[in-house]
Amino acid sequence: MIGPGKAFDTDRFFVVSTNLLGGCRGTTGPSSTDPATGRPYGSDFPVITVADMVRCERAFLDELGVDRLAAVAGGSLGGMQALQWAVQFPGQVDAIVVIASTHALHPQGLAWNAIARESIIRDPAWQGGHYYGTGRTPEAGMGVARMVGHITYLSAPALDDRFGRRLQFADDLRYTIDEPEFEVESYLRHQAESFVKRFDANTYVYLSRALTYFDLARQHGEGSLQRALAGVSARTLLIAFSSDWLYPPAASIEIDEALRGLGKPAEFHLIDAPYGHDCFLLEEARQTPIVRRFLSEGRP
Repeated sequence: MIGPGKAFDTDRFFVVSTNLLGGCRGTTGPSSTDPATGRPYGSDFPVITVADMVRCERAFLDELGVDRLAAVAGGSLGGMQALQWAVQFPGQVDAIVVIASTHALHPQGLAWNAIARESIIRDPAWQGGHYYGTGRTPEAGMGVARMVGHITYLSAPALDDRFGRRLQFADDLRYTIDEPEFEVESYLRHQAESFVKRFDANTYVYLSRALTYFDLARQHGEGSLQRALAGVSARTLLIAFSSDWLYPPAASIEIDEALRGLGKPAEFHLIDAPYGHDCFLLEEARQTPIVRRFLSEGRP
């Protein structure tokens, strides 16, 4: 969606895309070296929030000499950051594009995230989060966490269409205890094995916590979403997907209604698609014209 003539048109806009605070691919996170000890932070890394991520991004833009943004855009956790930008720095962003996101994770999402974290923390190789350099990492727990997470990104129709009850071994049920027999089981195990090779367990736990803590309404004492959005001046585009039960359309509708109730410019689009939360990664062709038109209506 980024490039010449695309949704985020690089013939018109300069696009900045940063690594995430707390991550394990460039920006400081739990696997980074603590200058006070010379060892990785591990679980001594401070707890971070979406607001911290946005403050880090603002500091980075200060280094670039960028005072104001035409738009902040993102999907899922990125959408949370876009909302936080509009609330935290209302005079510095003209528009936000919030895709498959929410103002606060619903209880079912909180529950699945909790199970994923527990899977990691209860792995004996977790070692209190200080597993770096020990020769052991909580790969088993991370694998289960990835399986859980991956299922939440999909939908029941998508799983049924892709796998059904198809067996790995033709029509032969082997009745084994520890080997995957159905295609969906094998797929999840593959996702787990590939994920643990490229991601840090502490980062998973910390970013999961940041998702859990995010609650725009709670940032304001009385817990009112409308009160939280009262200072927003950015034009707002909200895109949701019909089969996304992790970040359901109802959350985007709540944001849209709160902004409209305040007399602020907002628009909401619901895309009917069967792939669950993954829709925002798979339905770029249907999002592109919406985003391109929305951004073209901004100031030159």
